[in-house]
Amino acid sequence: MSFKNILFLVLLLFIPVSLAAHFLHWGELAVFITAGLAILPLAAWMGSATEEIAVVVGPTLGGLLNATFGNATELIIALIALNAGLVDVVKASITGSIISNLLLVMGFSMLLGGLRYKEQEFPPFVARVNASLMNLAVIAILLPTAVDFTSSGIPEATLQYLSIAVAIVLILVYALTLLFSMRTHSYLYDVGLAETEQAELAEANLAGGDAKVNLWLWVGVLLGATLLVALESELLVESLEVATAQLGLTSLFTGVILVPIIGNAAEHATAVTVAMKNKMDLSVSVAVGSSLQIALFVAPVLVLAGWVLGKPMDLDFNAFELVAVTVSVLIANSISSDGRSNWLEGTMLLAAYVVLGFAFYFHPVIDGIG
Repeated sequence: MSFKNILFLVLLLFIPVSLAAHFLHWGELAVFITAGLAILPLAAWMGSATEEIAVVVGPTLGGLLNATFGNATELIIALIALNAGLVDVVKASITGSIISNLLLVMGFSMLLGGLRYKEQEFPPFVARVNASLMNLAVIAILLPTAVDFTSSGIPEATLQYLSIAVAIVLILVYALTLLFSMRTHSYLYDVGLAETEQAELAEANLAGGDAKVNLWLWVGVLLGATLLVALESELLVESLEVATAQLGLTSLFTGVILVPIIGNAAEHATAVTVAMKNKMDLSVSVAVGSSLQIALFVAPVLVLAGWVLGKPMDLDFNAFELVAVTVSVLIANSISSDGRSNWLEGTMLLAAYVVLGFAFYFHPVIDGIG
């Protein structure tokens, strides 16, 4: 069993600890920390279950399942935060997820992979398509903010209707992207990620036996992990404001830095692991694909969910967040456009993330992020 699997098994102990912290009133900070740690292994189990089911049901349905559940943990946390009225944190988590995947995850992958292998390669065509999609996502997120900035006294309802229209367009683009990558041009994409995960699970004696039995087993694991993630996310969100205030952190920093790391830790570990095995194409697919899913699917779904729940959620972001996202997309696209990577390029991505992290930490905005 790998060190990563052992670590996630140990972290499962924080599920009962977080519940005890909540019901025994150990304090909001204790609940926040233990719930965050409990979410990490649950997200890993959700990912493993999704990959196992994808292997059984076939590449097309499996790819759709991976695309749908790829950021399920973050979506659950964001939905609970949205329902609690923490719209500012939700918006910050959207931008933070894009930034962390493009800079932190891809940076660590290129750095650690580059230290082991002098130069690594991945399909440049796919990199260019992903770059174009990220540019489209940035434009779509930028426009509602630009409309608000260039208009005086524009009603909030108007911004929400504009955001809903943009959200529908982005979801349609996301659906067409899935059609392009899984059907019409699937030969251009490496679909070995599920097979890689399956091999790792087989080594850990988590796979094997009758496919039908495994299917229901992993469906049960997926449902159970999803319910526990929802429970732990509820504890995390309830304690978030008080706990982060005790830590001296703003809601902007919490949403942009902390929440994405908690929600994406398992996926981050996968990207770095495959990069160190000289599978940079899979690593880039995980990092950039996750960013695209956040921008083209998760953010629009949250806008529509806010409309349904009566919790106004639009795409009018803080200007500083948009600057950070734009900078992240520009440097990530610049580095990945040639289909090659090395440790220095990974260092540059990490340096950009650290600089942005410092900027968000010292940014004085606490309320009214969006």
